[in-house]
Amino acid sequence: MDLTKLLKPAAVRVIGHVTSKKRLFQDLGEVAHAVYGLNAAQTVDALQERESLGPTGVGHGVALPHARLEGLDHVVGIFLRLEKPLDFDAVDRQPVDLIFGLFAPKESGVEHLKALALVSRTLRDAATCTKLRANTDPAALHAVLTEARSNQAA
Repeated sequence: MDLTKLLKPAAVRVIGHVTSKKRLFQDLGEVAHAVYGLNAAQTVDALQERESLGPTGVGHGVALPHARLEGLDHVVGIFLRLEKPLDFDAVDRQPVDLIFGLFAPKESGVEHLKALALVSRTLRDAATCTKLRANTDPAALHAVLTEARSNQAA
């Protein structure tokens, strides 16, 4: 599995200012609808339900909100880079500016976990995060994300 299969270039966005986690989830829902045809309201509800189990802010300015949804046949992703970091109740209490949303089929098992592990490893790499924070062009962000894992796998 690699990020080129999970993340369409159109699913990479830069957002100026988000006022709350709820608004961020709405943005993720809108992108999920526009790029993957998912129901935006169901996407937002699923993200909020998952977040109620525990925050998905993993530290170092990174959040990995994820949910299982009806109507999907494979795992898909959305990457958002926030120009202004957002308080996200992350484990290290730091605001987040790099958000990778993952959406898996309702009945997916190991595929969802493998995708989550792949994204987590990618965004744990300090050099990758530095490059992501230095770019505001969605095409460049997509390239950084998809090249990061390819280079590490080689």
